[in-house]
Amino acid sequence: MKLLSASILALAVATAPIAANAEYSAGDEITVLQGFKAGGGSDALAQLTQPFLTKLLGVDMVNQYIPGAAGAIAWTRLAKQSKQDGGTISITNTPMLMTNYIMNDAITYSLDELTPIANVVTDPGIIVVPSDSPFKTVEDLFAAAKKNPGRITVGNSGVGGDDFFSAIFVEQAADVKFRSVPFQGDGPSATAAMGGKIDASFNNLGNVYGHIEAGNLRALAIFTKERVDFLPDVPTLVEKDINVVAGSSRGYSAPAGIPEKAREELIAAFESLKENEEFKTIAKERALVLDIVTGDDYLQMMKSMETDYKKIWKEIKSDVAK
Repeated sequence: MKLLSASILALAVATAPIAANAEYSAGDEITVLQGFKAGGGSDALAQLTQPFLTKLLGVDMVNQYIPGAAGAIAWTRLAKQSKQDGGTISITNTPMLMTNYIMNDAITYSLDELTPIANVVTDPGIIVVPSDSPFKTVEDLFAAAKKNPGRITVGNSGVGGDDFFSAIFVEQAADVKFRSVPFQGDGPSATAAMGGKIDASFNNLGNVYGHIEAGNLRALAIFTKERVDFLPDVPTLVEKDINVVAGSSRGYSAPAGIPEKAREELIAAFESLKENEEFKTIAKERALVLDIVTGDDYLQMMKSMETDYKKIWKEIKSDVAK
């Protein structure tokens, strides 16, 4: 089964970039909620953007890590418990932001309770194994899974995340069966793979690129239509006639109802990053694929994903429950 793409072309926001060291109208500190442990994809995004946002907005950016429930604890706090003053935002990971409540009726936050600010990166999915793994190629991994159905362990960032769905789609497309092992974020999944505690990790390129370059992990396949410049020797699944294209988009949202001036200032800061050559250079060095979509366009991106994943979940729900 092919993972539906929810890419939306961003329209230019008619907001002039704010000046460096401007005074943010909502105060001199912004708390950034993160729904996963430090060291994962969300944290990689925060470490990339926060020095620039600090300069642009003239504020201190304070990370607050609230792992658990595949990000739902942090996003519930953002939507239902945070002040609507512009002083609290959260990294919002899609599709997990939506699949949490699509898959679990006990999770009750919704897009209507958020103010989407900006998507920043769309991080391709990738399969990695320990450097000493017997699986030298993705064909080796699939052959082992076919020979030992449900015994090859593959980690993911949590039930409902892009890695979780990617593994399901690969199982269906390649006619294999893995044993899924959920973690509280991409970082712990990658760490478990490096330690040989799982056979493979379905992860994201930006999170594991450094480990691949250092030789701690081996990349078997990437979930893009074409090979990426960062890892030209790593094949795509599409090349293997497995039509799965997947990834995780990560951005920032605030609670619904924040002051319009604060919203505009935040959006303008991210808009200015589109033209910031230093920012783009650092993102490339860290293998983070920029995909900056702001304001109403980011909201539309989320709504499109919500529609797509409701359809996908309806189709696969009975299989996942088995």
